[in-house]
Amino acid sequence: MAAKAEPIGPRNGHELAPLNTRADGSERPHGVTIVLQGSRNSLQREAPDEDRAAWSGKLQFFLSIIGYSVGLGNIWRFPYLCQQNGGGAFLIPFLIMLILEGIPLFLIEMAIGQKMRLGSLGVWNTIHPWLGGIGISSCVVTLFVALYYNVIITWVFFYLFNSIRLSADSLPWAHCPQDNGTAEEECSKASATVYYWYREALDASPSIEEPGVPRWWIVLYLLLAWIIVFFIVMKGIQSSGKVVYFTSLFPYAVLTIFFVRGITLPGSADGILHMYKPKLEKLLDPTVWLDAATQVFYSFGLAFGSLIAFGSYNPPNNNCVRDVLLVSVCNALTAIYASVVIFSILGFKAFTMVEKCITKEIKVLAMHHVGGFTLNSTQEYYEENFPRLSDNITSYLNLTGCTMSRQLDEAAEGTGLAFIVFTQAILKLTPAPFWSIIFFLMLLSLGLGSQIGIMEGMLCTIFDIDFFKRLSKPVITGVVCTFCFFVGLIFTTGAGEYWLKMFDSFAGTIGLVVVALLEMISVIYIYGHEKFTNDIYEMTGYRPGVYWQVTWRYVGPFIVSCILLSSLVFMLINPPTYGAWNAAEGRVEKTPYPNWVLIIAILMILAGILPIPVVLLLRRFQCLALDVDIHQGSIRRIETTVSTKEMMSDQDVISPESAPPAPAQLVADAATRFTIGDFDSSDSEQGEVRASGTCDGSSSSDDDIPNTKKKFSPIPGTRFALKPIGLKPTTFKMDVVDD
Repeated sequence: MAAKAEPIGPRNGHELAPLNTRADGSERPHGVTIVLQGSRNSLQREAPDEDRAAWSGKLQFFLSIIGYSVGLGNIWRFPYLCQQNGGGAFLIPFLIMLILEGIPLFLIEMAIGQKMRLGSLGVWNTIHPWLGGIGISSCVVTLFVALYYNVIITWVFFYLFNSIRLSADSLPWAHCPQDNGTAEEECSKASATVYYWYREALDASPSIEEPGVPRWWIVLYLLLAWIIVFFIVMKGIQSSGKVVYFTSLFPYAVLTIFFVRGITLPGSADGILHMYKPKLEKLLDPTVWLDAATQVFYSFGLAFGSLIAFGSYNPPNNNCVRDVLLVSVCNALTAIYASVVIFSILGFKAFTMVEKCITKEIKVLAMHHVGGFTLNSTQEYYEENFPRLSDNITSYLNLTGCTMSRQLDEAAEGTGLAFIVFTQAILKLTPAPFWSIIFFLMLLSLGLGSQIGIMEGMLCTIFDIDFFKRLSKPVITGVVCTFCFFVGLIFTTGAGEYWLKMFDSFAGTIGLVVVALLEMISVIYIYGHEKFTNDIYEMTGYRPGVYWQVTWRYVGPFIVSCILLSSLVFMLINPPTYGAWNAAEGRVEKTPYPNWVLIIAILMILAGILPIPVVLLLRRFQCLALDVDIHQGSIRRIETTVSTKEMMSDQDVISPESAPPAPAQLVADAATRFTIGDFDSSDSEQGEVRASGTCDGSSSSDDDIPNTKKKFSPIPGTRFALKPIGLKPTTFKMDVVDD
């Protein structure tokens, strides 16, 4: 006999009437009881799926993904890695890691978001509430990255507005200041572009422990950057989707303009050949493979939650497999294309620097009457006779030799490439202000495209929390942007670049890799790779084969684990340092972080990781006092089927014989039952129940099913209903209906 459904007091839950009674009053052979638990406010009627934002078209979605994944790293990180890790040979490990790591994890995030139509927080709570911390960790790490990523956009704004000049000579980084004082001396020891970056743009302090006050001009540009980001993302993809047409397409137009101009310049071919000349011996170095894996991981923007959010805005029948392959190929080709453009310009810069160097050394050799050099000696004479000079002479005269390879070996990455090396190269182009403006407009569009994706991933998570649905999106977005602006003021001080380096090294590394690893484990081993494969087949008509299964289950997790372990080992073996500006010597010096800064760095790493075990333990022992309404999607959207049985341990399964017949016994045995979402389910071999209300092996006939509806109203004005979906006797839908 089925027990009468009553609220289970101590657990503040709501019990659904058992399903062992037919609509006509007769009993079914096997009974099962489902217990809903959670705050009363969390059990609300859900709007249909149409309430979720959606892309206006396929092109908008594709451009948004391209704008997010193709970012600044493609411009200032990938070319550096190619140059340092074997040139063209680096493309081999890069493409291998792209196939084995990047594309499989990319599809996991896109497909799971499209299937469940939820943000990162809702997805992992839906798969299992113990995994809810993954979504929180992803959101925390995304917040850290958003804080400092917008500072890079701030610096781009500074250079962009200072590029509006009439001639190259009027560009502020073209010449050293002429004040016959310390500024001129400092600039002469460095260079005009280096001096302008550290002294005029940043006004860098001597160390991270002497930050000084915020620099007012950087504060204003930071405010401008956050205002622009706010207006772009304040309404979600309804507002940001219109901007991506510019942020995604404009960089390709600028790259093409630079490419056409670059290949016509002297020295461009030397620059391209220098970068892509294969050094196959580098492939034996394991760090090259780790660099390739790390570059693939970060170039796709994995684990931020943004790809899950973008996928959730797609219709359920969207071919996400095709999208993933197209975006992956586009991302890789863009990185290679950008490298060709960058090194064609750097080759031209090296050519001009070599000419200047040769002229200077010919003058020195002529003054000392060495090797028959005169003031009228040609460059060809220098290249032929300089190698014949003895080392004693060259060292005595402090001559280093002027070669293209030597100039090109002085590589730079990140801000050094964008704001120092490339700005120096732009001075050699005519008209320099035009090239400077379009270059920084390109960086601005790349930065905004990635920042839009980062913010979308974080805000989508917030918007999926039912509490915040009561507030308008512009209000929530405004609060988040305001908070980020005030926290970001630390980057506007003289130590701003040092803090940014610290955030980039700690806040967005370990946490993201941990989240990515747990994402793969959660989807493939807890949700179930068979269930996930069937989901993709239902959405796309394509069933993932051996390649996907092997990379998802074995190769991908192994590679991500190697990235995590190598990152930890590298941090332990090499104490982290930052480049502090030494004004007296006009150069950057590597300086170790003080202990208190390292403590902050460790706290940031923990803040991005600890939510995972904390949420798991709180929900495992049911001691989470305030349960935010973040896993009601499990009632609404996901159907967990037989393929998830493997995730249940023996102690999580309750046989019909041990199923408690009365609520009093339910309370006593509550701690032994397995909780999924808001459900507490009993399981039997012939009458199994799954978290979303799916039960297998019912003895009822198809004719009985349309009349099957069990209701219970523990809350005045509401009732719960189990309704069959279609004519399948194995699938039910849970509805919460207001009377």
